[in-house]
Amino acid sequence: MVMIALTVMLTIYGSADADASDSPSNMRKATFAGGCFWCMEKPFQEIDGVTEVISGYTGGKGDDPTYEDYAQKGHLEAIEIRFDPAKVSYDNLLDIFWRQIDPTDAGGQFVDRGYHYSSAIFYNDEEQRLIAEKSKKALQSRGLFSKPIVTQLLPASRFFPAEDYHQDYYKNNPIRYMYYRNGSGRDRFLKGIWEKAPKAPDSRKNKLTEMQYKVTRQDGTEPPFDNEYWDNKRQGIYVDINSGEPLFSSIDKFDSGTGWPSFTRPLVADNILEKKDRRLFMERIEVRSRKADSHLGHVFKDGPPPTGLRYCINSAALRFIPVEEMEREGYGEFIKLFIK
Repeated sequence: MVMIALTVMLTIYGSADADASDSPSNMRKATFAGGCFWCMEKPFQEIDGVTEVISGYTGGKGDDPTYEDYAQKGHLEAIEIRFDPAKVSYDNLLDIFWRQIDPTDAGGQFVDRGYHYSSAIFYNDEEQRLIAEKSKKALQSRGLFSKPIVTQLLPASRFFPAEDYHQDYYKNNPIRYMYYRNGSGRDRFLKGIWEKAPKAPDSRKNKLTEMQYKVTRQDGTEPPFDNEYWDNKRQGIYVDINSGEPLFSSIDKFDSGTGWPSFTRPLVADNILEKKDRRLFMERIEVRSRKADSHLGHVFKDGPPPTGLRYCINSAALRFIPVEEMEREGYGEFIKLFIK
């Protein structure tokens, strides 16, 4: 029975080897200071979409800092992360960052004292600055901490990689790292804060149907052939049910025989995030919307030309805007796609 079930799932969901290729030109940088950089590498290296985490020094004025003099030159211990924004967002990285530090401590982090061990977010552009400000305010509003959040938001400056023996320290020196980390007080503090933290309220729950919420917020799947758009043949675009961001077009829609809406490509590629999904005894590529972080469905490499891709999407994650209503709904820029 197990083999039969797996065969059915593979037939419905398609091949498990679909993956987007990483292009160096698409990579972005994130720079965070959270005290001892030994403790900051592992949480990010485990994230799909992060390709590199480097320990180093930044934020000061002196050139060529070393472990012996970086503090005197005004630098902080920090990490530089290279990531693919199509797989993990900057906002997601910030969420991980907050869960590694004490953002209320201006004098260092845990057992390590001094400005050079303080926390900071070094933004690389205006977009990162705005996202970081919003994330910091959202954390403060949750009321998890009894003191104000003092983590600095600073423009990124030159990043100096630390000495080789500092890189991947937790991997290369596991016993010393464990001894240091256990004695630092970091884990005790983080456990005390985050194990008791209430989940952030999701105001969208009251605005969505039960199925829409299950799909977009709980990564669920609607029944095939029993959903709103699987057989929709009208011309128009499909937008995110939560945010309204344009996702797919009827021009790229095709009948895949699976019972879910299927598309050969996104309408706006930048509005789509792809990440590995290892549930259901297989590895697939999950598709999510960038702004709302809605679970949409999965993408497979068994689609028709010209892309060879099949974006298998839940109707419950979408809202359809017919061509005749696109101008009124604020999507007039896409009308030209339907003019022959």
